[in-house]
Amino acid sequence: MNRITIYIWTILWLIALVLAACSQSQPEGENSDRLKVVATTSIVGDVVSNVGGESIDLVVLLPLGVDPHGYDPTPKNIVKISEADVVFANGAGLEEFLEPLLESAGAMDKIVHLSDGINLASLENGHDEHGGEDPHTWMSPRNVMKWVETTVTVLSQLDQANAKSYQSNAAAYSAELANLDEWIKQQVADVAIENRNIVTDHANFGYFADEYGFLQVGAIITGYSTMSEPSAQELAALEDAVRELDINAIFVGNTVNPDLAERIAKDTGSRLVFVYTGSLSESGGDADSYINYMKYNISAIVVNLK
Repeated sequence: MNRITIYIWTILWLIALVLAACSQSQPEGENSDRLKVVATTSIVGDVVSNVGGESIDLVVLLPLGVDPHGYDPTPKNIVKISEADVVFANGAGLEEFLEPLLESAGAMDKIVHLSDGINLASLENGHDEHGGEDPHTWMSPRNVMKWVETTVTVLSQLDQANAKSYQSNAAAYSAELANLDEWIKQQVADVAIENRNIVTDHANFGYFADEYGFLQVGAIITGYSTMSEPSAQELAALEDAVRELDINAIFVGNTVNPDLAERIAKDTGSRLVFVYTGSLSESGGDADSYINYMKYNISAIVVNLK
């Protein structure tokens, strides 16, 4: 880190100490004996919650609707991490904000990257803020089954008294994910092979495409991060591809700025289809769980491509 970065994090850490002191002055809750768990995103949080159930106290760092690629952490995040027993993250470079937080909270040993052990896809030219590796592993339920395996192992080790409960929860949730996988296969069967071309705002549907026989033919932002900037030549090439392949729909995440997508849609005569990418919806919304999130997105893809 440079001096300015160190100074900023020092100030944040001092603020966090004050907040922590204030929180410690409050009476402890009746669930203070539960395992204290932090998840970075709402998607990670939902998966961890399905395994942990009532045996954990779960805090999710990112608010709903926030793009994890560009999240700016707060001093309260440091407090939450410093008080946690374990921190679950997607990993694979998604949460770029997390490492300074962990360092400031002295919690580097608490982090669990759920994408570790998954065979990560990569861009051929490696031109991306994530080092060329695709962090959007949750776009395939089969990858999320591996998340569940990691989660139940970690929670059972940290809280052996509730290990059987974690294992039972994990088995039930894995069965739900297997059913989701079968449901997706049935839904996408309605899309003709020649229509299985996907254009997105950034390269985030790769694992879905590979798993279910689609092709991610282009992205407005060519890398895996929404923080990248496409060149004029890249945008022109994408518009040519959309016209050549007669693509009628461009899928845009609900957490990103749609301006470029709107321009391309106007230029090519395509329509914008908004989907959920980096965040779940609010409770009661279309995508308030990972399973509902995937069902909403798959339905949107099938309806607009078949």
